[in-house]
Amino acid sequence: MKLIFIELNEINFDVVNFYIQKGAVLPGFKNLIDEGIVGTSSESEYKYLEPWVQWPSIHTGKTYKEHKIFRLGDFVNSSEEQFFEQVEKAGFSVGAVCPMNASNKLKNPAYFIPDPWTKTPSDSSFFSKSITDSLVQAVNDNSQSKLTLKTIFNLSFAFIALVEPSRFLPMIKFAIRSLGKSWRKALFLDMFLYEIHKTLLKRKNPNFSTLFLNAGAHIQHHYFFNSPFVDSTELKNPSSYIKKEEDPFFEMLKVYDEMLLDLLSIPNAELIVATGLSQKPYEDLKYYYRLKDHASFLEKVGIEFANVLPRMTRDFLISFDTTEHASIAEQKLSKIFVDDKIKLFETIDNRGKDIFVVLTYPSEITKKTKISYPKNEMLLNELVTFVAIKNGEHQSKGFAYFSDGLLNIAPSEGSHVSKIHNTVLKFFGISN
Repeated sequence: MKLIFIELNEINFDVVNFYIQKGAVLPGFKNLIDEGIVGTSSESEYKYLEPWVQWPSIHTGKTYKEHKIFRLGDFVNSSEEQFFEQVEKAGFSVGAVCPMNASNKLKNPAYFIPDPWTKTPSDSSFFSKSITDSLVQAVNDNSQSKLTLKTIFNLSFAFIALVEPSRFLPMIKFAIRSLGKSWRKALFLDMFLYEIHKTLLKRKNPNFSTLFLNAGAHIQHHYFFNSPFVDSTELKNPSSYIKKEEDPFFEMLKVYDEMLLDLLSIPNAELIVATGLSQKPYEDLKYYYRLKDHASFLEKVGIEFANVLPRMTRDFLISFDTTEHASIAEQKLSKIFVDDKIKLFETIDNRGKDIFVVLTYPSEITKKTKISYPKNEMLLNELVTFVAIKNGEHQSKGFAYFSDGLLNIAPSEGSHVSKIHNTVLKFFGISN
């Protein structure tokens, strides 16, 4: 028994179908659409429409109200059981590459490489450990495009050892074409992860394997307006951001299409492809920025802390030795204003000895933009790095494909994404 689950994060299949109807040659996606895509649903409140909420729902079979995982990386503090452990307990082998907001609780994983934002151990192999460390550094420093020499060495070594030689030249060419194109860097990472998963799948041959791919979510968030799907004169990215003739969404579809064709050709395996939720075009102009150096910033504004961990894009988690230090920090962060008008951090979630913070300031930051806090001020431009202009926003609707051998146990149209969990368990004969 072999089941492969591709977590194709946030891809909008309505837009995929738009391209196909316009004549785009995407045989992999077309195969999925022709065989049948099931629409899924998720939480109704917008604040809960986050992939780090929906993927734990799929992994545990529970809604947000039941699992209560609200932040990226928080599943490590949960006692909820995921389908990874459930399948392993039933006597089957399990492998996973970067499942979002998932904790490695497996006793003997075929392989487990965690997502770069969740502090959970990889499996004990050399490559999994080195890839995990490298992904943490590469992804969390992505907005500044900084890779350490150790990361470059580890990823190069993994590339040679885990990527099929026939893929060397195409991927190297793609990497060269990625220079100065952030969406291609994200796509290259997904291509790399796909090759790693493909090799581990062949070598370890687990009964159940998952792979999480995130470049599509990144591209929709940052470049949706460049797609012909967005038929608007107002919703356009400035030429200084991206050339109008470039369409990262379509580039993403072509990369994923090759993967889908490859997956569909694997013998004696059933396949699930699910998106968790999806995105639609945003209806305003909003800028994303990220702190250049989180620890340095906190020191400059006089915050005493034990540790700080960057999360996705604008988010970061600060740890403190005492709840009193956390409370003082919360007050200080809440009093930092941009140009004496708007809070720099609108989201500050105090959890006792930890604070989850989001840099929410939405407007363009110029060389004259200042932040002010009690008895001091600084130029904000020197403290942050530009990430993107928001192009896409989350919506409850998701999409899922189930291969022929799963159709009789697949959830019905419109079911909550958590029901996908039941399909996995039923495939392995596990009662929930």
